[in-house]
Amino acid sequence: MASGIKDRVTILSMGCSRFGERWDVSQDELMCEAYLEALDRAGIDPSMIGAAWYSSHYDDIGAGKAGTPMAQALRLPNVGVTRVENFCAGGTEAFRGAVYAVASGAVDIALAVGVEKLKDTGFAGLPTASRGTFAPMYLPTHTNPGNFSQLARAYATKHGISRDDLKRAMAHTSMKSHANAISNPNAHLRKAITIEQAMNAPLVAEPLGLFDCCPVSDGAACAIVTTPDIARSLGKTAPVLIKAIQVVTSNGWEAQQAQWDGTYVHTARIAAARAYQEAGIADPRASIGMAELHDCFSITELVTLEDLGLSAEGRAWKDMLDGLYDADGSLPCQIDGGLKCFGHPVGASGLRMLYEAWLQLTGQAGNRQLKDPKQALTHNLGGGPAQNVCSITILGGA
Repeated sequence: MASGIKDRVTILSMGCSRFGERWDVSQDELMCEAYLEALDRAGIDPSMIGAAWYSSHYDDIGAGKAGTPMAQALRLPNVGVTRVENFCAGGTEAFRGAVYAVASGAVDIALAVGVEKLKDTGFAGLPTASRGTFAPMYLPTHTNPGNFSQLARAYATKHGISRDDLKRAMAHTSMKSHANAISNPNAHLRKAITIEQAMNAPLVAEPLGLFDCCPVSDGAACAIVTTPDIARSLGKTAPVLIKAIQVVTSNGWEAQQAQWDGTYVHTARIAAARAYQEAGIADPRASIGMAELHDCFSITELVTLEDLGLSAEGRAWKDMLDGLYDADGSLPCQIDGGLKCFGHPVGASGLRMLYEAWLQLTGQAGNRQLKDPKQALTHNLGGGPAQNVCSITILGGA
């Protein structure tokens, strides 16, 4: 029976561009920002990189779905570059490819980069359907705010939560992320908001208001991974180890069967259980010191906290209002501002979450630094509640 990849691979270094409306730079330049930071932190020569993975969901460079945009932008030493997509979970998919390559012994050092340059295209959401894509996700009648508003209403109905209580919990979720982002120079939105502002903001899809939705942004993030022994030989005396990576994809059960009630994300619960088993975690609430969740909408964060077993079912909204997930709470979430304040450059978001987890675990997060993050969890969700890809990664020390 497979034992997983626990402790076989470490993050040598990471890099992240500034996220936002980056009208003044190209997609190539965004990749270079993230890559050059990672390369400098790693202290290696590019010739040591054995393979690379590239995540970009939507680009107009003209190179099709190849890896050449990344290889050319970074002037990689003629290594193989694999282009990957997995909806909004593509960044973690690139990371998984690099990690598995090192874990298998195929290469000593591997690179993963995720990037998206969305603002110049003018679109306000995911690409439209085309032959070869998962068309049901992108039909005009299926908007992402609409899909997640249904999740919110089903969740509130099942657990007997009033609209006002749910709106207040979602508002606290967004307020908390905005407060965290103020001190993060890479975040897109760095302005505090109040709970009242969030509760009274214009509606996008009932009950989701303007401040319940993450923005569209440009950005890139990068990871360089290797073995613990090589990391130590390069002077990394306290390497950040990959404890688990699990990816689960919807098989049609949620959308085509009557058992799913629309109040949770089925794949997230399966991925979390498998990740905890791989990492050897029996009590996630006691073992996880921080979480970066795919908070495309505030309700997603609340529901995900229950899917991951960090809050009891039907309790996340109360835990949120009690401050459990605030920066000074017992389990900080979105300490960097999350998708809510970084925005969601589709191919980059998964790696951006890992970047913050890596900074925290290596004590490099500056004035956001948590006292004792223990182990860190990232949750990267691609698609809607009924049809999606969910990736869970757990990082920690030796």
